[in-house]
Amino acid sequence: EVQLVESGGGSVQAGGSLRLSCAVSAFPGFTFRNYDMAWFRQAPGKGREAVSVIRGDGHIHYSISAQGRFTISSDNAENTIALQMNSLKSEDTAIYYCAARRGWFQPTSGTWFDTNEYHYWGQGTQVTVSS
Repeated sequence: EVQLVESGGGSVQAGGSLRLSCAVSAFPGFTFRNYDMAWFRQAPGKGREAVSVIRGDGHIHYSISAQGRFTISSDNAENTIALQMNSLKSEDTAIYYCAARRGWFQPTSGTWFDTNEYHYWGQGTQVTVSS
């Protein structure tokens, strides 16, 4: 069992920065090398969309909207995943979710950005960007 707890959300003005963190609680021997970790977000009235993925093999993917502004990272010693968000825009306002999938097989949908590929989810943390 893998449990995810997000933190670091809040309110910020456009152009500002926030750093989200996802604390991972799991069985002894858990390692990010075996799991793909991701950040998704869901804005009011919209579907859940991928923001960034850090795969167990080290590859990183960003959505077009996140590219160049957000940075995903992992800390194996602390069992945490972070999302550094800079140059925030009002359209970044959403609930941000941390997610994990077993990384030893390829996504059946062909993309790491599919919510259905993820087996574990956190409760989310609210990010509000005011213009």
